[in-house]
Amino acid sequence: MRYTGPAWKRARRLNFSLLETGKELSKRPYGPGQHGSARKKKPTDYGKQLIEKQKLREMYGVNERQFQRLFALALKSKEVTGFAFMKILESRLDNLVYRMGFARTRRAARQLVTHGHIEVNGKKVDIPSSLCKVGDTISVSERAKSFQVIKDALATNGMKIAYVEVDPENMSGKYLREPTRDELPIDINESQIVEYYNRKL
Repeated sequence: MRYTGPAWKRARRLNFSLLETGKELSKRPYGPGQHGSARKKKPTDYGKQLIEKQKLREMYGVNERQFQRLFALALKSKEVTGFAFMKILESRLDNLVYRMGFARTRRAARQLVTHGHIEVNGKKVDIPSSLCKVGDTISVSERAKSFQVIKDALATNGMKIAYVEVDPENMSGKYLREPTRDELPIDINESQIVEYYNRKL
């Protein structure tokens, strides 16, 4: 199941900013709950692998079944599995809507897609997990261009993403190219995730 509770509590539990801004950890850089700041046991190798997997899965808001399916796709790639996996996650429609600044969070981006407010190459797509291809144009539907929540998101968007191009006035963007590893979250150790699934598969 996908976690639907408070994102900040989840981020503190993982000691990792799911929004990639650090805001969730700025005031309370320790786990939630009464004993959140207590010293914990050093995790085992399996524990470390599980944490890395959870960090990446929670950041992109993907349930476990989808996560495993996308990992299986990465295994078929000729590239390094961990990097290929992260690139696949990055090409999800809800993630690109977020990267382009049409929503403040991936969860909000997922809602825009689900409610039919997003178009890919001029056609409505309401499946957040849809994988986009380089060259795809992603835009806000005509009806949704008046939504204040989208206008506010674009106005406060501080992300500079080199692999997407955004036209704020027309509320559209283009997926220019695949990201390089240094453009993806540096606090993720993808090799640990590969080792985790090597145990499972």
